[in-house]
Amino acid sequence: MDGVTPPGGFTADGFLTMKDLPRHAELIDGSLVFPGPQGKWHSRVVNLLVRELDAQAPEGLRADREMAVKLAKRQVPEPDVLVVTQEAYERPDPSTYYFAEDLVLAVEAVCPDSEDRDRDTKPRKYAAAGIRHFWRVENDAGRTVVYVYELDPATKCYALTGIHHDRLVLSVPYAIDIDLTQVGRRGA
Repeated sequence: MDGVTPPGGFTADGFLTMKDLPRHAELIDGSLVFPGPQGKWHSRVVNLLVRELDAQAPEGLRADREMAVKLAKRQVPEPDVLVVTQEAYERPDPSTYYFAEDLVLAVEAVCPDSEDRDRDTKPRKYAAAGIRHFWRVENDAGRTVVYVYELDPATKCYALTGIHHDRLVLSVPYAIDIDLTQVGRRGA
């Protein structure tokens, strides 16, 4: 990477073959995005969600974390948590990213440097790519809050279906029951 943005921005294919990018680099609208250091709450909520979503997933689905997703020609975000098909999870190639159609759920845990991307830019990109379920997770003065969205097929936009404090209980994309007060607790 020479630090010079090509005319028209980077493409997904070019981005996915770049070497020596910082960890968690993303391609948004053809521009490289480099997130800041991860905070403790962010790491802990991601750990809890990956563990619980994977343990509760039905046959045919798996949870993963912080993997690039090729959405479009100039869009390769990296959701904090993903639920993908078992086939996508196990396939050997590509080994560094998923395709939009592999995802059942994309989750973003909001931190100060990603607030605008996680609340606005990335949900719009996920919806445009047809990812049916999206969650935005926020730290509200030490309390974890999950905003749950589902894609409206008529508008191709996300509709808020619930705001969850303390406990996340859902029937879609599959039966889920997560105690949100367990973020960062040992053995939880």
